[in-house]
Amino acid sequence: MRNIDTMTVRSEESVLSTNKVIRNTYMLLAMTLVFSAVTAGISMIINPPMLIAIGALIVGFILSFVIAKKQNSAAALPLVFAFTGLFGFALGPILNSYLAMANGGQIVMTAMGMTAATFLGLSAYVLTSKKDFSFMGGFLAAGMMVVMIAMVALLVLPFFGVHIPALHLAFSAAVVLLMAGFIVYDTSNIVNGTYTNYIMATVSLYTSIFNLFIHLLSLVGFLNDD
Repeated sequence: MRNIDTMTVRSEESVLSTNKVIRNTYMLLAMTLVFSAVTAGISMIINPPMLIAIGALIVGFILSFVIAKKQNSAAALPLVFAFTGLFGFALGPILNSYLAMANGGQIVMTAMGMTAATFLGLSAYVLTSKKDFSFMGGFLAAGMMVVMIAMVALLVLPFFGVHIPALHLAFSAAVVLLMAGFIVYDTSNIVNGTYTNYIMATVSLYTSIFNLFIHLLSLVGFLNDD
């Protein structure tokens, strides 16, 4: 009887712990997205050179590894805001380049709407179904390797005089599918208690949303380019 009671208590504690991680993750994600939008707005006003934007991305990428090491410390929260702020700042010149187009406002809003709809739709499905998508880990890791190799190829090919717009289109489409997979995978891990740290869960989801938006922007811009 005691064993059953103990198991029940542990089960209830596990559910409460998981619910706390879910709540904290989405609260922090919402705050970081707003903060990122603010830094993106500041960057759009300043309109720094693309080199500075790339530098902000690199520093933000380095910060993600620092966050992983400091995830259980008091420094984790400000580091997350620094990370998302830098990524938001890097968006400024990119958004300005699209807004300079004749239908740039429509492109940006369409990409933003598609990003929000994709994230909310996939998250809602996983949260309500509570299905375990942990089996996707291996496929996503393999997909990430392929995407990284493709990215290097796209950077190298122009030096050999090869310019194929369709390759960039295919690359962005692949990244969109990959990020959608990561959103499902990460949300599933949060719901099923695999992720116990909301800091890292937030960083993972934010990164997926950021990349999803960037490449949807590329796809929508390509399809609307006259």
